[in-house]
Amino acid sequence: MSLVLGLLVLAIWIWLLAARGGFWLARDRDDVAPPVEPLRWPSVVAVVPARNEADVIARSIGSLLAQDYPGDFRVVLVDDGSSDGTAAAARALAAEDRLTVLAGAKLPAGWTGKLWAQAQGVKAAGTPDYLLLTDADIGHAPDNLRALVARAEAGGHTLVSLMAQLSCMSWAEQFLIPAFVFFFQMLYPFAWVSRPDRREAAAAGGCMLVRRAALEQAGGIAAIRAEIIDDCALGRRLKQVGPIRLSLTRRAVSLRPYGGLSEIGGMVSRSAYAQLHYSALLLAGTVVGMVLTYLAAPALALFGTGWAQLSGAAAWLLMAVSFQPMLRFYRVSPFWGLALPLIGATYTLFTLQSALQVWRGKGGMWKGRSQAMAGSA
Repeated sequence: MSLVLGLLVLAIWIWLLAARGGFWLARDRDDVAPPVEPLRWPSVVAVVPARNEADVIARSIGSLLAQDYPGDFRVVLVDDGSSDGTAAAARALAAEDRLTVLAGAKLPAGWTGKLWAQAQGVKAAGTPDYLLLTDADIGHAPDNLRALVARAEAGGHTLVSLMAQLSCMSWAEQFLIPAFVFFFQMLYPFAWVSRPDRREAAAAGGCMLVRRAALEQAGGIAAIRAEIIDDCALGRRLKQVGPIRLSLTRRAVSLRPYGGLSEIGGMVSRSAYAQLHYSALLLAGTVVGMVLTYLAAPALALFGTGWAQLSGAAAWLLMAVSFQPMLRFYRVSPFWGLALPLIGATYTLFTLQSALQVWRGKGGMWKGRSQAMAGSA
């Protein structure tokens, strides 16, 4: 029985490395094969929803206002009921000719807070060629918008999204953050997302350049108003209209470090059960799958015998090897690869925590709002 288990686990990892779109190679990056710049630079408006972001808003909005973009570019910040002076901190940047700060209206039923603020910003933006949908805690390199627009124009994309580089300094961040992106790529292989002939669609909400006409054709922000995982929902809708692209980047970075395991766990558990469509059956299957994929291999390698032990050790080695490109991208020790089983177990606990929060009526907690049940309706 243990030999069958060992061979099964080994087969899983061989399949993941060979037949899952090369997700683990971390080669889908925005600095690979830069496109030719357009002859005419289209107009862009950045829309930034913000709720209690006073500690980072000056840096994030400042990075947008500092973009080296040859075309018409403006920024709309929607203050979503902040109580910490977010709007005042933004207005202090003294860029009134290119920055509009709006006070968000009361949240209506059926909307998540971020998407309602985003929808108001999109309306205020008018009719630019593109909308840059970005978060208030993301910093942008000066050439980021220029590169995004060049990519979208060259490929006729409805959406070009970048997975912002997350903070990875503390031990907790090094333990969990590279794996967060690794697991996301496993779920949505970026190469497949970017292929028009594949059904897979996703996006990373921290940085999304959207063709405005395509967004309107897809139903606008209102079409995803109750989604907890709103970026992937938007990616799915826009891929029905035209090609999309998703890449790793160093041009967009998260400005806020994570406080520790509990804070990272909160980020994951906010949407993990929504990813499973609030299904207890899918939750049970996910737990079994995670145990089989991540924990069986080291258990067999450490406590098995004969061919079962060798199979478990081989699967553990493949697991560690597959994690190396992402660890290199985040510039952390390759030895974290050996810890992937423990990391996988931790994420399994976060997923269970997510389900418990929903069952207790506190799911999808963000900035003091419980939003998951809106997504489950």
